Amino acid sequence: MQRALSSFPFAPAVKVRLINAGFQSAADLCDFRPLQLSKEAGISQEEAEEVLQAVRSEPLQGRAAGSRLTALELLEREQTLGSIVTFCSDLDCMLGGGVPVGKTMEVCGAPGVGKTQLCMQLAVDVQIPVCFGGLGGQVAYIDTEGSFFVQRVADMAQAAVEHCSLMAEDTEQREALKEFTVETILSNLFLFRCHDYVELLAEIYLLPNFLAQHPEVRLVAIDGIAAPFRRDFEDLSERTRLLNGLAQRLNRTACQNSAAIVLTNQMTTKVVNGQSKLVPALGESWGHAATQRLILHWEGQQRLASLCKSPTCKEATVPYQITGHGLRDVARPSLPTTSADPSAVTLGNARKRPRLEEEGPP
Repeated sequence: MQRALSSFPFAPAVKVRLINAGFQSAADLCDFRPLQLSKEAGISQEEAEEVLQAVRSEPLQGRAAGSRLTALELLEREQTLGSIVTFCSDLDCMLGGGVPVGKTMEVCGAPGVGKTQLCMQLAVDVQIPVCFGGLGGQVAYIDTEGSFFVQRVADMAQAAVEHCSLMAEDTEQREALKEFTVETILSNLFLFRCHDYVELLAEIYLLPNFLAQHPEVRLVAIDGIAAPFRRDFEDLSERTRLLNGLAQRLNRTACQNSAAIVLTNQMTTKVVNGQSKLVPALGESWGHAATQRLILHWEGQQRLASLCKSPTCKEATVPYQITGHGLRDVARPSLPTTSADPSAVTLGNARKRPRLEEEGPP
């Protein structure tokens, strides 16, 4: 944090005002918030946010301004970050091992198909200890629709704890279970409630500050992104501008803070060639916002997940179900000639596949 402010790629006018206000190095800004810095240095709040974000991301990136990563370094970094499992092995395989950390993923679907259930499941799974193949991280959960239910998360947490208990086979894993409890899972989940798009933008605007103070956060879930922008918003061009800025900020935040950002989106009706069909809300330009797009939908009574956008995985569709324990694989008929359990959940590098109870819909 001792890097001189003059070496950062700020606008010349911003550098002059910072130095004139008495700020010489990055360490001088570590305790400031955007509004405070704006008043102290006489710069806009947006400029102050950009300055603080650049300063606070410096220790994470560990390199000077203007330096570049080689492709090999980037590959090693992404492999180190890992993924968050969903407890549905078919879905994890389709996603290349789970929800990737350091990227953004949009989850679209009609009401009741399981978007919030997936977010809550990920909020539990990201906390699975490293020795069980998890990330051992924390969660920032932004709820815009009032659909977060703590008792449901507690049920999923209890199922995850029991599952890891069945997998424990050495001293390290048994010791880790002492800290992996329902109470610790809930205490590592930070919940934010936003009632309109102004509060949501403010929360996302301050998100880098929160992540700097909580470096163990590996998942940011925003459930959902569409609702605040579909209410009381008459100027669509202004909405598009705000959404584009929000998307850029989230992608940058995910990369700089080594966190997966999962956004849920609603569906809307679009008429194509005289026929109506369901498409993700917020327009076509928003479709380019996230790194991956997952669409949850129904086929009769069966829930399906379709990966329709990904830079690393091919398009595919897999079934899943919502059980009393959370998101799970669809139960398959067991074969008498094999002892393998097709519904067993695999956790990253876990060495044992314990048997889970077969469950029906809650």
